[in-house]
Amino acid sequence: MHYLNKIIFLTIVPLIFLFSCTEKSQKELNVSHQQSKNAFSLVVNNIASPIIVDQNEEEVITIASRLISEDISKISGAKPNVAHKLPTAGQHLIIAGTIGHSVFIDQLIEKGKIDVSPIQNQWEAHLLQVVDNPFEGIGKALVITGNDRRGTAYGLIELSRMAGVSPWVWWADVAPAKHEELFITGRKKIVQSPSVQYRGIFLNDEDWALQPWAAKNIDTDVQDIGPKTYAKIFELMLRLKANTIWPAMHPSTKAFYYYPENKVVADKYAIVVGASHCEPLNRNNVFEWKVNFENEYGEAPGDWRYDTNKEQIHRYWDDRIAESQQYENFYTIGMRGIHDSGMPGPREQGKKIDLLETVIDDQREIINTHSNNKKEVPQLFCPYKEVLTLYQSGLELPDDITLVWDDDNHGYIRNLSTPDEQKRSGGSGVYYHISYWGKPHDYLWLASTSPSLMAYQMHKAYQFNARKFWMLNVGDIKPAEMETEFFMDMAWDIDKWTPKNAHAYAEYWASQTFGKQYAKQIAEIKNDYYRLAQNGKPEHMRMLHFRDGVKKERLADYNELMQKVASLESEIPENLYDAFFQLIKYPVYGAALMNQKVLHAETSLDMAEVGKAGALDMAQKAKEAFEQIKELTRLYNEEIAKGKWDGMMSYNPRGLPVYGMPPIATPEMVSGSQHVERIDVSKHKYLGDVESASNKATGKNQTTIAAGSFTDNKSIDGEEILIFEGLGLGGQTISRYPFTGKTFSDDEIKSAPYVEYTVKSAPGSYNISVKCLPEHRIHKGRNVRYAISVNGFEPEIVDVDMARSLRYWIPSVLRGYSEGVTSHELKENNIIRIYLLDTNTAVSRVDVELVSI
Repeated sequence: MHYLNKIIFLTIVPLIFLFSCTEKSQKELNVSHQQSKNAFSLVVNNIASPIIVDQNEEEVITIASRLISEDISKISGAKPNVAHKLPTAGQHLIIAGTIGHSVFIDQLIEKGKIDVSPIQNQWEAHLLQVVDNPFEGIGKALVITGNDRRGTAYGLIELSRMAGVSPWVWWADVAPAKHEELFITGRKKIVQSPSVQYRGIFLNDEDWALQPWAAKNIDTDVQDIGPKTYAKIFELMLRLKANTIWPAMHPSTKAFYYYPENKVVADKYAIVVGASHCEPLNRNNVFEWKVNFENEYGEAPGDWRYDTNKEQIHRYWDDRIAESQQYENFYTIGMRGIHDSGMPGPREQGKKIDLLETVIDDQREIINTHSNNKKEVPQLFCPYKEVLTLYQSGLELPDDITLVWDDDNHGYIRNLSTPDEQKRSGGSGVYYHISYWGKPHDYLWLASTSPSLMAYQMHKAYQFNARKFWMLNVGDIKPAEMETEFFMDMAWDIDKWTPKNAHAYAEYWASQTFGKQYAKQIAEIKNDYYRLAQNGKPEHMRMLHFRDGVKKERLADYNELMQKVASLESEIPENLYDAFFQLIKYPVYGAALMNQKVLHAETSLDMAEVGKAGALDMAQKAKEAFEQIKELTRLYNEEIAKGKWDGMMSYNPRGLPVYGMPPIATPEMVSGSQHVERIDVSKHKYLGDVESASNKATGKNQTTIAAGSFTDNKSIDGEEILIFEGLGLGGQTISRYPFTGKTFSDDEIKSAPYVEYTVKSAPGSYNISVKCLPEHRIHKGRNVRYAISVNGFEPEIVDVDMARSLRYWIPSVLRGYSEGVTSHELKENNIIRIYLLDTNTAVSRVDVELVSI
């Protein structure tokens, strides 16, 4: 019996293994350019397989089918026909439809040709499967089906992505590689529901690019961002698998609902319409209350105060819900000022809370009146700025409303849900910026928030259950293409891109966008671009002070970066050059030239003060850099893509001083006949003093230690101390992971995880500066602390929480790091131990500076 069991085992196990391998291979559906046995033919002999869609399907399915038809045509020259009836006979065809909404899909399910159980009742899930003999007379079908309308549309987009079409095929002129023939290999691909349910973009600060460009080139009839522009934006969102829009809402643009076709177009593309944190019930107050109220109602608007003007405001909100309720919406609940300011009303905190609770109750009653079930209509509450204070002071919020937390406008999340808040049925989400207008300084020109920083922040949010709603402020969309795509890729599949591997995204993206042969070079360029911007965005250059050594290093790094771009530019094929200019050259050259302009100008004044003739050469270099920025922008607008983007790029949004020509040395200054004019530093009381962007020593008598170069460490069960590449000062940061680990109290320091560094020094008194990401506490009880011990002495606790004061936050966020400084006596050989007391403490560098011997 023993031997019989062994024989059976040895016979069955290989069969199980073979079966599992067969199942795995069946799921590995992909697009190939070479024919193989049993392959499905997308394009052969200049003939493309047709796409069949039930005529009763949602319109987005037909829209997506036509997009795929155009995409295949761009690749092969053969354009698939989109039809609503099955042919009587044919070898291969594509059948696209939604479960329960397509007669073709439902028949295939009934006949047992496809198994949709893995995606059924799963939000936006989809299936791609090659089916033999799906209907009489048909040889093969590539079946693309989704659980819902977006699922099916995303399935079609998945085919396009596999075929090599970038989401930026139109928005950045990324031409797909040409292939005469296209085939589907493998049998099946199942794409489960996204990690984050609602994933969107916020069109913001559109005054200098998106709005003037749209008015001039797209919606020329209304000279505004209108339905034609939104159709192109919604197409991009489909390609990115984004499903929610916060429409443009500045005074330069009329409200989204002003053009009746806008909401119809959104529904055609299956886009959920919401509104920003200061637009209650999707009403754009800047235009609809301040400008257009009288046109809409035939009377002037009263005060924007719910306690004194409830009747007008209630009607105003009710009309919007009545107009929009038949479509998909995600309504913003609450009330602030007409624009981005505090809610008008009583001054006393308790009365403000009472009024806001009344507002929320009334808003939900309006929704309930039109929907019959207010809990089924998604609603969000964004505790942004002063609203956070009201919420933390006791505001009662219905459990089904989604809490949407925000970052500090510069990429560092300010607050996340407590354990009790994580139990809310409405869940939570994040509103995140990669573009911003406001204090301490805008960054509206270029996009320089790294994937590593976004991954660190958004994974932290996800681990604290912010999984319902992610909104990204993209400004004008361009030039934030790669950053936007990364955010959406992460929102769709949180496990694919993590803080551990986010640094590799640039190479992955470059390979998908420009081809594998250029990917490593482009990734190196992009990652250096992000590293340099981490401790000084181009837009912040006039608010930062760089030491002489750091200036030279920074200019050398940017010069090297420009040389790499110039070298690669000569290799890029003509059909990808426009994309290369928009996605790589303009942001890199723009950042480099801004640094040259500002730093050369400052150096010219330094030299003029001591009468050096070279001051005038420096001044000339600064002027030349400024002229190059203007010429680069002219090329973007007037020549790239034959002038398609005319009006899209402004080198000086809002005309802020940083975009102009800074003071430079003159002959009179050098000769001493004119006083050297400088920026009045006293006006910049929060001016940041910036360290080196690398991990090199930045001054004499200073030793610089990269955080990842620890010589020993101790973690705790269920955690790791990880080195995150591409994050923080010098491009490397250590932190505990995951973020949900234990917080150690002051009495538990010696039980906490730690890292140790071995340092040689001359005996003496030293300051040790621990430079960290400028983080905020996760929530009450989860702070941003470390403890430091040198040579076994008692540890000293340091809190680097950014929320302590503006005086602390502003310079830290501008230069890209916070720091704690402690004083110690060092000997010849030293052990520096840093305890990571909170999971949100992220150390980038340790600087040891001699004070006295």
